[in-house]
Amino acid sequence: MIAVIRYGAGNVLSVMNALSRLGCKAVLTDDPEAIRSADKVIFPGVGEASSAMAYLDSHGLSDVIRSLKQPFLGICLGMQLMCSSSEEGNTECLGIFPERVTLFPKGRGYKIPHVGWNTITDLSGPLFRDTGEGEYVYFVHSYYVPLTPFTSAVAEYDGIAFSAALEKDNFLGVQFHPEKSADAGERILRAFLEGRQ
Repeated sequence: MIAVIRYGAGNVLSVMNALSRLGCKAVLTDDPEAIRSADKVIFPGVGEASSAMAYLDSHGLSDVIRSLKQPFLGICLGMQLMCSSSEEGNTECLGIFPERVTLFPKGRGYKIPHVGWNTITDLSGPLFRDTGEGEYVYFVHSYYVPLTPFTSAVAEYDGIAFSAALEKDNFLGVQFHPEKSADAGERILRAFLEGRQ
C-alpha cells in the first residue's frame, strides 16, 4: 500500500490522480498506524510551512515521519518540511536533512515565486534512473534548499543553483512537482514506486 500523507496542504488530488494513472492504489491518510504500515509513503504539498508543521505536530505525525524506514518521497513543501528549519514563518521543521530552507532574494529581476519548467542536472540516486541530464520538470516555489551533500539533482533560478532533489537513506525529496511534469515526472514517480531504496 502507498500512503499519501494528509496534512492540510494543497495539491494532493493531482498527486493521487498521477498515482492512479500509473496503476497504483494509494490511500490519503493522516492516521499514524496507516502511515507506519504502508509499503511506501508520499508527502506532497503546496502550502505554508508553519501551518503545515502545526498540523503534523498536532496529529502526532512529526515523530511518525522521522521514524519511518520504508521509502519516503517528499514533494515541494513536503521536501522543504523534511529540512531542519524554514525562513517561511521562521518554522522549525522535521530535521531529516540538516538544512535551512531559504527565500529567493528579491530585487534581482526575476519573479518570485519561481513558476514554470526548468531543467535538472547533476542527477544521482534511484529517482533518476530513467531521467536524462537536462530534462525539464515543473516548479512552483518561493523558497529553496541550498546545495548540500544530500543534493541529488540541481536546478538554477535567477543565477542561484539550488537543490531540486535530496536523498538521505530512505528519505527522498523533490522541489519540483513530478505529478505536473509530464513524461519526465511520470518516469520519476514510477522509479519511486518500483524502486527498493
